[in-house]
Amino acid sequence: MPRLTKIYTRKGDSGTTALGGGQRVAKDSLRVHVYGTIDELNSQIGVALANGLCEPLQRTLREIQNELFHLGADLCFLEEDKPRYTIPQIDQRHVERLEALIDELTPVVGPLENFILPGGSLGASQLHVSRTVCRRAEREATSLANAEAINPLTLRYLNRLSDALFVMARFENYQQGVPEPLWDPAA
Repeated sequence: MPRLTKIYTRKGDSGTTALGGGQRVAKDSLRVHVYGTIDELNSQIGVALANGLCEPLQRTLREIQNELFHLGADLCFLEEDKPRYTIPQIDQRHVERLEALIDELTPVVGPLENFILPGGSLGASQLHVSRTVCRRAEREATSLANAEAINPLTLRYLNRLSDALFVMARFENYQQGVPEPLWDPAA
C-alpha cells in the first residue's frame, strides 16, 4: 500500500503527472481523464452513501468503491509495465458480481414499462448522477482503448456498473416507497 507522507510534491506544477510506472504525462492526457472520471464516479457514490441509502446498497456500494480504486490503479499503469508490479485489477469476478446484483434486484423492482426520469428519493437521484458519470467514464475508456492497450475488462466492468447503478436507483426508490418518475412522451 502506498504511504503518503506529503500531499504536495510540486512535480505537477508544470501540468504533468506521473503514471504508476513513472512515466510523466500531461494532466489532460486521455488516460488521466479516464482515471480522473473514475475518481469522480467514486466521489459521487460517496455522496449517494452519505444520503443514507438502504442497508443492502450501502454494503454493495462500499465494495464497488474499493473496486473503483482497483480500476484507477489498473488504469494508472501502462499494460507493458504491469508485469513488474503487483497491481489490484478488475477481474471477471467483479463483472460477474455486478451481473448477479442486477439479476437479484431486477425482480424486486419489476420490469421497465416506460422510460424512467432520473429522480425520486435523494439517494436514488444521486445514484442516477453516479450512473451518468459512469457512462462518461465508459465513453472515455472506450476512446483510450481505441488509442492504446488497457485491461479489456475495464469496458465490461464500467458497462455493467452503469446498469447496476440504474437498477440500484430503482431499488432505492422502491425501498423508500417513492414512485419512480416516468417519462411522459406527450408532455
